[in-house]
Amino acid sequence: MSAIPGAVQRRTVLIIATLAAFLTPFMSSAVNIALPSIASEFALDAISLSFVASSYLLAAAMFLVPFGRFADIHGRKRVFTLGIIVFTTSALLSALAPSGLALIFFRFIEGTGSAMIYGTGIAMITSVFPSDERGQALGINVTAIYIGLALGPFIGGYLTEFLTWRSIFLTNIPLGIYVIYQIHRHLNEEWADARGERFDIHGSVFYSATLLAIMYGF
Repeated sequence: MSAIPGAVQRRTVLIIATLAAFLTPFMSSAVNIALPSIASEFALDAISLSFVASSYLLAAAMFLVPFGRFADIHGRKRVFTLGIIVFTTSALLSALAPSGLALIFFRFIEGTGSAMIYGTGIAMITSVFPSDERGQALGINVTAIYIGLALGPFIGGYLTEFLTWRSIFLTNIPLGIYVIYQIHRHLNEEWADARGERFDIHGSVFYSATLLAIMYGF
């Protein structure tokens, strides 16, 4: 495992991983506040409305471990970048959703992007920071998670009240673009500690299916 040379690249990894750590819990908690407005606009019943929130969490939980393993084999930066692209694109599509069913589908895709981000962000930090700096970097990353959880209801409620619930999703787009720009400009290395090893497709499918069955009582 090789560390990224230079403080600029280490700082870039910390910035993008921390922003991603903020975005994923922020989106989850902010959208929960907007659920009554979403239900009103799309005339959703209680069950359908619950899928607006749970589809995101379901996808994030189902794909977190498989994408983490896939990133160890094929490259953490690659999977992280793809996750940001998926997350940002699905946020835009969610903001433009014409129906409740479309919103649920886009939320599931957004959760998939979240799994790709969360499953690689911390791993990237541990890859580039030496042991004597790693604790501080991880502490900053974890702090961002709780800030996102704390600010999500407040900002989500404000945006829903004055700019409609669709604006919650639009707030992710500039941050996502900024993260992609930072990766393209500053990060040249790739980290894949398990490069060449086999990805267990059957095990991943079984894991995801089992988690789905547990969450929905199949």
